[in-house]
Amino acid sequence: MKRNKLTSWIAIAMVSGVAVGYLCHSLAADAAAAKEIASYFTMVTDIFLRLIKMIIAPLVLATLVGGLAGMGDASAVGRIGGKALGWFITASLCSLMIGLVMSNLLQPGHAVNVPLPDAGTATDLKTNALNLKQFVTHVFPKSIVESMANNEILQILVFALFFGVALGKLHDSTARSLLKTTQEIGHVMLQVTDYVMRFAPVGVFAAVAAVITTQGLGVLLVYGRYMASFFAALAVLWMVLIFAGYCVLGRDVFRLLKLIRNPMLIGFSTASSESAYPKLMEQLDKFGVQKKVTSFVLPLGYSFNLDGSMMYTAFAALFISQAYNIPLTLGQQITMLLVLMVSSKGIAGVPRASLVVVAAVLPMFNLPEAGLLLVMGVDHFLDMGRTVTNVLGNAIATTVVAKWENAIDPVDPALAESEDVLPLPEEERETTPA
Repeated sequence: MKRNKLTSWIAIAMVSGVAVGYLCHSLAADAAAAKEIASYFTMVTDIFLRLIKMIIAPLVLATLVGGLAGMGDASAVGRIGGKALGWFITASLCSLMIGLVMSNLLQPGHAVNVPLPDAGTATDLKTNALNLKQFVTHVFPKSIVESMANNEILQILVFALFFGVALGKLHDSTARSLLKTTQEIGHVMLQVTDYVMRFAPVGVFAAVAAVITTQGLGVLLVYGRYMASFFAALAVLWMVLIFAGYCVLGRDVFRLLKLIRNPMLIGFSTASSESAYPKLMEQLDKFGVQKKVTSFVLPLGYSFNLDGSMMYTAFAALFISQAYNIPLTLGQQITMLLVLMVSSKGIAGVPRASLVVVAAVLPMFNLPEAGLLLVMGVDHFLDMGRTVTNVLGNAIATTVVAKWENAIDPVDPALAESEDVLPLPEEERETTPA
């Protein structure tokens, strides 16, 4: 399958998934039968996501160690990390503010046309998974083997940080051989990624079909106003992110958007950021971003730069406030923004992370946690929007940091608009003006 055809096949798979899912939902005798049919689609999706997870740990470790060792000194790591975290914090604040403002403007929770759950109803979300002590200690791995087995990206990053900097300090032939081997493993994993991505349309078809088979299209009409308001807020966030990228990258931001449409579409259709990671790394390489930046900033962004998820936490909290007619003052909303800013930084790796953050914050403002039951039925569709926004935000953040570091290699002008554009060979870069 040619790479420039992948987007078309994924789009066809999404449309086909909706049609087949609707047919299965219509023909199913009852909800139990629909769930049984959906389980077969889910099996296919799970296989695709397992293949993706198979790639993540070795790809992240190999590219991180190779990139960090290639930097040569720890000061470069600190400088790049500082710039990345500065962008992440700013983007997170903007995302939360957009969520609060859009929720106040659009009022999606007013005149809710579905019965409200009893305020004391439990949601069974494990909010105890979110606390500062557990998050800080969980960042540091006790075993790199365990971290890789569980795809703990942040823990892998910490280990790779020590290992890569240490390897970069050694200059003997053995260290150089180990570095070269590590870099070659990264290249091999990218080739494996290419093979796995050939199954992406099948995984996408099954993921969409499973959701529609279970939920049906009717659920989209019931929650139409809420979902339309949320996606309108996402559109505003997209414009802000792209404008911020334009301020740094200029018109190249549009070439970046063209290159990352495949990983964005994969993330959207599977509602899984992990599924987009390998392809996103590959596309950033085609844009010209040097591996030393991509391999460090991208995994960091997957833990600290979840723009779509951040915006949703603020949006959902105010939706519940409106649905139960419990108004929050401007001061309370600003306080909520700051609380969400801090609490959401530990959500990477937490199941149903955005909902868990909201469930943990609601009691602080005397809002019923049961309000989340209103949106759980359509959460998968909302998660699709959150995920594609997270992918976009991390792509722009990584590229912006690379631009600040002067770490974007020139590309062949004749192929600059092509999805298959590749950086110039190493020997040509020194003679080609940036």
